[in-house]
Amino acid sequence: MAIEIRLPSLAPSIEEVTLVRWLKKPGDAVKAGDVIAAVETDKALVDLEASDEGLIGQLFVEAGAKVKVGAVIAVLVKPGEAVPQGPANQAVTVALTQPAALAVAPAPAMPESASAPAATGNGRVLASPLARRLASQAALDLSALRGSGPNGRIVKRDVEAARLAGADAAPASRTAGLAAEYEDIEHSAMRRTIAQRLSAAKQQVPHFYLTIDCELDALIQLRSKFNEAVPAGRLSVNDFIVKAVAQAMGQVPAVNASWTEAAIRRYKQVDIAVAVATPGGLITPILRDVATKSLGVISTEIKALAELGKAGKLLPHQYQGGSFTISNLGMYGVREFSAIINPPQACILAIGAAEQRAVVKDGHLAVASVMSCTLSADHRVVDGAVGAEFLAAFKVAIQNPFALLF
Repeated sequence: MAIEIRLPSLAPSIEEVTLVRWLKKPGDAVKAGDVIAAVETDKALVDLEASDEGLIGQLFVEAGAKVKVGAVIAVLVKPGEAVPQGPANQAVTVALTQPAALAVAPAPAMPESASAPAATGNGRVLASPLARRLASQAALDLSALRGSGPNGRIVKRDVEAARLAGADAAPASRTAGLAAEYEDIEHSAMRRTIAQRLSAAKQQVPHFYLTIDCELDALIQLRSKFNEAVPAGRLSVNDFIVKAVAQAMGQVPAVNASWTEAAIRRYKQVDIAVAVATPGGLITPILRDVATKSLGVISTEIKALAELGKAGKLLPHQYQGGSFTISNLGMYGVREFSAIINPPQACILAIGAAEQRAVVKDGHLAVASVMSCTLSADHRVVDGAVGAEFLAAFKVAIQNPFALLF
C-alpha cells in the first residue's frame, strides 16, 4: 500500500515553508532516516528525512513551491506497486505536479532538440502553477517555452532560463539618455521575515537609546595572555562581551523581560541571542542559560551556532526565543550604531569598534582602547534609569574582565 509523505511540523510558529530542492527522484529507493528534500523556513534550511522505506513513487510538489504543514509532498510505494494519481487529501494548499506515468522508474530524459511545449487535449500548455505565475510576472508566453518536467511539463527552471535568456538578448533600457539597468533579486523567506519583523518592531515598539564608552585595555591584555597560554581554547572579545552582558542582566533583572498586553514578563533564565550575518540575511542564534556557563563554553557554543547559521542549518529552537540580543559590528570598523529591537525582547546592545582614543586619567591626557556600546530599549518595559543602570553594570564587568573568567 502506498505511503503518503507529509510535511511535518517543524515548530509551533511555522505554518508554511518553501520546498527548496528534492534530493530523491521517482524510482529512488529510500529507507527511514534518508534525507529526501530540503525546505526553507523563515530563518534556515531544514533537511526532511523519510520515516519509512520504499521507492519514491511520485513527487507532488516541485522545487520552489510553498507548502503548508501537513500537506502531502510525495508518496512511497513497494516495487511493482501502482503509483497513486495524487495525494489522498486533494484539499492541501500546495502546488501539485501533474502525475507522471504509473511506473516507479523515471522516464528517460528527452533530448533537448526533441523537446517541445506540452499541451493538454484542449490545447492548454502543460505547466506547473508556479511556472505559470513566474511566466506571467515576467510577461513570457508559455506556448513558446520548452518544458523539461515530466511529459514535457514547463516548470520553474524553464521559465527562469527563458527570462535570463531574454534579459541577455534585450538591450538595456534608457531614460533621458542615462542607463537604467538593474537586477531584481527575489526575496528569500528569511529576507521577507526579517523585513516584516523589523518594520513591525520599529513601528510598534517605542525605542529609546543609551550609549556608554568602555575601556578595553585590561580585557585585551587578559585575552592575549589567556590565548597564549591556552591556544586550543582561544577567546574573542565578543565572548567576553556576552559574558559581561549576562552578568549585568543578573544584576539588573528588569532588562531580562518582555512586554505582553497583560503584564511585563520577567525571565528567570538569561538567554542571549547573538546576531550573525549570513548570505540570506541576519539571524540570531541563541545561547541558553548564559549566566551558568564559562567563557570557554560560551566561546565554543557561539562558534558552533554561527557556523550553523551561515550554512542555513539552524533548527527553529536554536534561533527562536531569547531574552536579549547582542549585535556586534566592531569588526567592520563601525564606531557606534543603534540597532532595532528583536521582539518580543525588550533590549538589544549594539557593539562598536574598539579604537584608540584620547581619555583623561587622574587629570592627565592619555590614550586608551575605547568601545562605544548603544542600548536600544523598549520603553514600555525598561525605563531610562533601568537602562542606564544596566549599562553601568556592563561597563564595570567589561572593564574588570578577570572576574569574567570564573
